[in-house]
Amino acid sequence: MGGSVRDELLGLPVKDHDYVVVGASPEEMARLGYRPVGKDFPVFLHPQTHEQYALARTERKVSRGYKGFEVFATPQVTLQEDLARRDLTINSIAKDEAGNIIDPFNGVADLEAGILRHVSPAFSEDPVRILRAARFAARFSFRIAPETLTLMSEMVHNGEVDALVPERVWQELARGLMENNPSRMFYILRECGALARIMPEVDVLFGVPQPAHAHPEIDTGVHIMLAIDYAATKNYSLPVRFATLTHDLGKGTTPPEEWPRHIGHEARSIDLTQDLCERIRVPKDSRDLALLVARYHGNVHRAEELKPSTLADMLQAVDAYRKPGRFEEFLQACACDFHGRPGYAAKPYAQAERFQKAYFAAKSVDAGAIAAELSRKLSDSTQLPAAIHSKVREARIAQIKTGLA
Repeated sequence: MGGSVRDELLGLPVKDHDYVVVGASPEEMARLGYRPVGKDFPVFLHPQTHEQYALARTERKVSRGYKGFEVFATPQVTLQEDLARRDLTINSIAKDEAGNIIDPFNGVADLEAGILRHVSPAFSEDPVRILRAARFAARFSFRIAPETLTLMSEMVHNGEVDALVPERVWQELARGLMENNPSRMFYILRECGALARIMPEVDVLFGVPQPAHAHPEIDTGVHIMLAIDYAATKNYSLPVRFATLTHDLGKGTTPPEEWPRHIGHEARSIDLTQDLCERIRVPKDSRDLALLVARYHGNVHRAEELKPSTLADMLQAVDAYRKPGRFEEFLQACACDFHGRPGYAAKPYAQAERFQKAYFAAKSVDAGAIAAELSRKLSDSTQLPAAIHSKVREARIAQIKTGLA
């Protein structure tokens, strides 16, 4: 049913099978041992396989937003009525127990043509479907049918997209960022006008020029799209991809008279990223990495110019010693910024290698031993924290000098 049939027809791995039950009631399902789990509509788990079985249902729009529906699940609801409430034709394909394909809305033809098309005008009743359509475009590299794109634009114009709740926005954006071609999602959202409502900080980057000697693509928005697609080719984590998406937000607020330079954009990126994360409820791990990358990515790009003392202070600032995994992700996001330019995908990023060498050198310092030694020597315990910090810093700088020599 739905996504499982779609993926099977595309020759993709099917992770979960979803089943629709026609002609049954919740009471009958319970009598057969199925366990109810659905909050908004009747969904049950099979007593042995634990796969999901949903009663065929229809729904009626009663208020704004994706939760504003009244659901009807009765034995009289037909399979075609259930399929008619789906968002896209490629998700409205079913297969019966004999293996016969049931395709009342020509979803198979759209799969073969690589088209995302809405099933009915009811698509416009749920603003989440805008995000889902854009996400499927990123997953399959399908194009949006012109009439569906028009409908999505009308939903934005009518304010339906403004009813999206922050948690659902983040959920869909996060899933889209993890697709193979995440830029497709953002280009589609921008084309229908939704990006300006959901993430205006990203939308405004398109058309903002950058210095041509550093950015052959010139346009900041295009650069961000190239960078997140590079992150996808490397199979980087969600925090890395989100940090890559947001690292240059400050360039969107540079006064046009200062273009193509963007002096101080890092500091502006921090504030904009913080506001965005609060607005769409970005989880802490993605938020924290994005803020670090926004603040320090320019320093990493200048790594070969930095003195050992500056490198040591940078490693401390990004908390590399306590959070080595996040430090690795930090460098990955900076690398995406570097590689996200035409002709740069295969170029070596020596700056990251220099930071890694500095990190491994500085990490060899035994801070505990230094603290123990100073504890024995200093009679005034109030001076101890500052003394330990200073001595450990000196030792790390010395190790970095040796390691980079």
